[in-house]
Amino acid sequence: MTADLFSQQPYQPLAARMRPQTLDGFYGQQHLIGPGKPLREAIENETLHSMIFWGPPGVGKTTLARIIAASVDAHFESISAVLSGVKEIRAAIAKAEEQRDLRGRKTILFVDEVHRFNKSQQDAFLPYVEDGTVVFVGATTENPSFELNNALLSRCRVYVLKSLDTDQIKALIQQTLANSETGLGQQQLQLDKAALDLLANAADGDARRALNLLEIANDLATEQGDQSIIDSAVLEQVLVGDTRRFDKGGEYFYDQISALHKSVRGSSPDASLYWLCRMLDGGCDPIYIARRVVRIATEDIGNADPRALELALNAWSVQERLGSPEGELALAQAVTYCAVAAKSNAVYGAFKAAMADVQSLPSYEVPMHLRNAPTKLMKELDYGKGYRYAHNEQKAYAAGENYLPEELADKQYYFPTDNGLEKQISAKLAHLHSLDKQNKEQQ
Repeated sequence: MTADLFSQQPYQPLAARMRPQTLDGFYGQQHLIGPGKPLREAIENETLHSMIFWGPPGVGKTTLARIIAASVDAHFESISAVLSGVKEIRAAIAKAEEQRDLRGRKTILFVDEVHRFNKSQQDAFLPYVEDGTVVFVGATTENPSFELNNALLSRCRVYVLKSLDTDQIKALIQQTLANSETGLGQQQLQLDKAALDLLANAADGDARRALNLLEIANDLATEQGDQSIIDSAVLEQVLVGDTRRFDKGGEYFYDQISALHKSVRGSSPDASLYWLCRMLDGGCDPIYIARRVVRIATEDIGNADPRALELALNAWSVQERLGSPEGELALAQAVTYCAVAAKSNAVYGAFKAAMADVQSLPSYEVPMHLRNAPTKLMKELDYGKGYRYAHNEQKAYAAGENYLPEELADKQYYFPTDNGLEKQISAKLAHLHSLDKQNKEQQ
């Protein structure tokens, strides 16, 4: 009994067992490893270079690194930035030096989640990349431009790995069902078309996720004679409470909120609703979305339709008061209204221009006529002298009056557009400027 126990192979998840061993068995990424592509050429010619694999989870970053090592007969050393520190880095480098000095082999040092290493930890790799002790391969789900040191990034070529499409996920599932050695072929497992479509869509471009879901579904499969059946009912049990890939604070988070913002700016209510629903479905905090919609209302709509800001604030309030899912409808209303509203970034541009001047120019004095004079002394010092009370002027406008520091007397920051309400604002300002001009001509 004991001998049998210890003679058994350790359990491996289905995703690990189905990990491809060669480039030809690798799913997806044909833009990198297809015939004649640069990465494939480098592998086949054994002209390796340090590289960064940037892509979402489950697209094969680790697998591809292992295949590269096997293809060139290099030692493969792997560390995770989540679990490792300087001690583990030094140990990996020591093994690489041993492989080089005693066996004459190259070492591919694979660093998973490399963006989680701090600057000093990333810098620790530099000398060994420089002298060829290791071929550095980093994997990250985050934008390397933001998360990796320039020194390390400059020594690596970045390869962008893409999510697998639905057809590729389906092909992987079908191969797994047919594979009797490492897959589920021995179990005579049947998956109907509806279930296959449901599973492939739920995987959301993630091969590992697809196989993990398939493995769970296999445990819940319905027995019919000598066959096991996975149908839509089984998968619905597996997918209860399941959410799509979102990764709050990560690359997908910023990509999707960017898509929402730009869809509203581009006046596309349908696309705006789609990205809103994608974020909500992925588990994004609705309050975060509400704050972003308020930003959109001020940045991209402004005075072209001031009601947009009011509606965005109301949606925020509704979400806080009712929560989800009731409050999400208010967000949808605000997003679609903002999408179809007249657009203007004139206030946004004016604010940035004024702030730039304030930060770059001297702190000019407040003109004397604009200063408050609550005391006798201040009046004697001419505080407020010459101030024209606008309400006492014709049409409540003091034509020719200057309210800016003297050094900026003719400066204009706000240039309203001809869109929505701003068209009226533009016309009014043009009229007021003409009155200013007439006043100066009369002096």
